[in-house]
Amino acid sequence: MNDDQLLRYSRHILLPEIGIDGQEKITRSHVLIVGAGGLGSPAALYLASAGVGTLTICDGDVVDLTNLQRQIVHRSEAIGTPKAVSAQRTLAGINREVTVRAIGERLSGARFDELVCEADVVLDCSDNFATRHALNRACVTAGKPLVSGAGVRFDGQIAVFDRRQPDAPCYHCLFPETGDNEDMRCAVMGVFAPLVGIIGSMQAAEALKLIAEIGDSLNGRLLLLDALAMDWRSVRLKRDPACPVCGNI
Repeated sequence: MNDDQLLRYSRHILLPEIGIDGQEKITRSHVLIVGAGGLGSPAALYLASAGVGTLTICDGDVVDLTNLQRQIVHRSEAIGTPKAVSAQRTLAGINREVTVRAIGERLSGARFDELVCEADVVLDCSDNFATRHALNRACVTAGKPLVSGAGVRFDGQIAVFDRRQPDAPCYHCLFPETGDNEDMRCAVMGVFAPLVGIIGSMQAAEALKLIAEIGDSLNGRLLLLDALAMDWRSVRLKRDPACPVCGNI
């Protein structure tokens, strides 16, 4: 770690739980973020600021005027630009030491598997169940921790699914892929702007804790936020031994 890095990350290094060793783990790490919207925006900003070595940001959409109310990684001049590219440009202005890979495509199948295998931690910042389940399957197969977030209206949730612990559940254990789940999109339901900022920032915090190997993660727990009442609930999650995704792993 050079002198500039020691200064830039000094407030992390001062924390005994992180120190130089923890910060070096962060600067060598690779995080995959799927979704550069309301959740992915604050997550990417904090991870880049914290010095994550490589950020791969995937999003197949372009920036729209309605996004700017909450998707804080994007700027007005980026309207019409692929979200992954817009995020890449913003993050370059924050920390040029971070390598940001922009993937402006909708992922599926083998492409998910490839990108998940390259990463140390995966953040699900998507807005639909199909992507969430595909990402969960890839993370279970590759043995990579998944930090999952969601937010609509005034309701948010965050959980960590880390199958490196044998008794930990996966996303499918909590939300079985039955076809009955309805995607509640912000375009239809609306969303309170700071809600996704809160959840996305927490996703970044959980990712950094996993990378630096500090504290207790949300593995096996689901946090639920009612932002209108600013009330938090914590729910313990159990692994489903009959889960078709993680049951035999």
